Amino acid sequence: MKRFENKVVWITGASSGIGEATAYAFAKEGAKLILSARREEELLRVKKATGLPEADVFVLPIDVEKAEEIEPKAQQAIKHFGRIDVLFNNAGISQRSSVEETEMAVYQKIMNLNFFGVVALTKAVLPTMRKQKSGHIAVTSSLSGKLATPMRSGYCASKHALHGFFDALRAEVYDDNIGVSLICPGYIRTNISLNAVAADGSKFGKMDENQANGMAAEECANRILDAIYKNKDEVYMGGKEVFGVYLKRFFPKLLAKIVRKQSPK
Repeated sequence: MKRFENKVVWITGASSGIGEATAYAFAKEGAKLILSARREEELLRVKKATGLPEADVFVLPIDVEKAEEIEPKAQQAIKHFGRIDVLFNNAGISQRSSVEETEMAVYQKIMNLNFFGVVALTKAVLPTMRKQKSGHIAVTSSLSGKLATPMRSGYCASKHALHGFFDALRAEVYDDNIGVSLICPGYIRTNISLNAVAADGSKFGKMDENQANGMAAEECANRILDAIYKNKDEVYMGGKEVFGVYLKRFFPKLLAKIVRKQSPK
């Protein structure tokens, strides 16, 4: 049985990393895909690699940092297949810079992309899901949405904000048969650290050692599909870093001591 047979799945950040991996996983499960990111050529590459029929994949370039793009793009997406069954808010950006050095414009960029863009896209799709009386909204948060580490203050803040928003939304849409899942990866082998922003907004451009040795994006994608299918509220994935969530809950002073000793990069 294909768990997402003929379900319409919209994935943002679909041109690489976790988004690309989930596109392939959903394709294997029989879904119809809407693929969004800024780079159209990369989306077309992913579309071809899914192996799905031409009619079952709609490439819709979008920059979720630009608020004015979101509503018209959402209407385009909804019109194309007539419905949205799963919205996977996956676009985002990380950070590698200290609080003192980070320019306010960088914080604004992180919040626009990681939080406000996600909220706007969710609000644009929500009326359609309410009319359907069904749907699922998943969002890539992070273990950084549960605890914070040095040099990622803006990133952690944006991910913490997602938890407040989507926990509230989950309660509001429960009676409409709409699920909400917060996906909290730890270290996954993607280019997130290479593409992270530095203090002045430039690319950090370095691969974190933990990232390089992290969970494969394909395994992460499979776990994400399981979480959506099982309507999980919140899921953690990664290696030993996942234990940080439980240390935060039960032994916060111990976690604080460990965090202080972490490498600043």
